[in-house]
Amino acid sequence: MKLLFPCLLLLANFAVLRAEDTRKCFQSGFASWYGHESSQTASGERCNPSGLTAAHRTLPFGTMVEVKNLATGRCVTVRVNDRGPFKKDRVIDVTKRAAQELGMIGSGTAKVELAVLK
Repeated sequence: MKLLFPCLLLLANFAVLRAEDTRKCFQSGFASWYGHESSQTASGERCNPSGLTAAHRTLPFGTMVEVKNLATGRCVTVRVNDRGPFKKDRVIDVTKRAAQELGMIGSGTAKVELAVLK
């Protein structure tokens, strides 16, 4: 009986791990934003600057990614539906709305960390 209580406490501690504690940085680098309403994405969807979507070189379409602006600490979750970015120093392109939420509209780019959620 004396061993049971410490084991239950240990299990309880694992159960209360927050979602962010289990997220791992997948990639870091620079993000930029785009918003060409008339263009079609690589997945076949129409580009929606008001949506929370992004372009990534290798992640499968539909992958949910948390993007964190390292300068501001602000985060946004986007869905990959396009390919890019095509500049070597960039790891992701996000829509204008996602860029607004990250606080990077004025600068155009931001140093970010990416974490795959799904």
